[in-house]
Amino acid sequence: MNRIAIVGVGLLGTAVASRLLDAGFEVTGYDSRPDQLARLSPRGLTSATSIKDAVADAEAVFTILPSQESVEAVILGGGGLLETMPRSATLIQMSTISPTLTRRLAEAAAARLGFLDAPMSGTSAMVERGDCTIFVGGDPSRLAACRPVFAAIAKRTVHVGPVGSASLAKLATNLLVGLNTAALAEALVLGEKGGLAPAALLDILRDSAAASKMVEVRGPLMVERRFEPQMKLDLFLKDFRLMLEEGQRLGVPLPLTSLTQQLCTATAAAGRGAEDLAALITTLQQLAGLRPA
Repeated sequence: MNRIAIVGVGLLGTAVASRLLDAGFEVTGYDSRPDQLARLSPRGLTSATSIKDAVADAEAVFTILPSQESVEAVILGGGGLLETMPRSATLIQMSTISPTLTRRLAEAAAARLGFLDAPMSGTSAMVERGDCTIFVGGDPSRLAACRPVFAAIAKRTVHVGPVGSASLAKLATNLLVGLNTAALAEALVLGEKGGLAPAALLDILRDSAAASKMVEVRGPLMVERRFEPQMKLDLFLKDFRLMLEEGQRLGVPLPLTSLTQQLCTATAAAGRGAEDLAALITTLQQLAGLRPA
C-alpha cells in the first residue's frame, strides 16, 4: 500500500500528508481551497482538482474534514468517494464525527469498499512530529493491511473495537482535552490575579501532580498569548456539540463539558473562533478583570 489520497488538507490533513511524504508514500491531496495544497507541493504532494482525480489510483483514502456535513457530502454525495474510489481501496475516515454517522457511513461503504473508523488524538503540531495516537474501529484484518501507513503517522495505533467505537473514544479523549485546557486556564488566571508570574506558575505545574499533556502543549501558548491554531476553537465547539449529543443519546450527564462549551462559545463570540483552543483563557482573564478581550 503506497498510493495515498487525502481529502481535506487543512491543519491536520497537512500534518498527516507531511508524515506520509517523509516516509516515502505517494500522496495526492484534494481540498475545496486549492491554496491549502500549495505549501506541500515542493515536498512532493500531487495536487488534484477534483475528488475523482485525487482517488483515481489510490490504495487508501483518508478523509480529514472539519464537519459532519462535509464528511457526509464527500463520502455519500454525488461524485463522492463511494462513487469514485477504486473497489480495492480502503476508506479511512479520520475526521471527528459522531459514532452514529460513522456506523452509517460504514454500512453504506460495505458493499463496495473497505472502511476503517480511524480518528487520531493530537494537535496538528503533535501529528507533524509523530507524537499522536490513532484509534481504529473496524475489521482487524483491514487494520493489519493499513498498519504500515498508520505507523508512518503515529507513535501508536490502537484497535478499539467495531466501527463507531473509535469515534466514541475520540470524543471521550477530546472531552478530557477540553476540560483539562479550561482547568489549566483557570489555574493560570487565579495565579495571575494573585500576583504570580504566569511563566513561573507554569513551570511549577509542569513538575507537580497537576502535570499533563495540555500543560505542556497549551500552557506555553496561554502564557505567551500565542493563539495560532493547532486546533481551532470553532472546530472544538463542534466536538463539544457531538460530545453532548452522544451523552444525551446514552443518558450520560456531562455538566463540566457543558460549562466548558459555554466558555468556548463566549470566546468565539469575542472573535477568537479561528484561534487555538488555548484562547479560552482570554475569556477567564476578562471575567477576572485582568485584561480586555
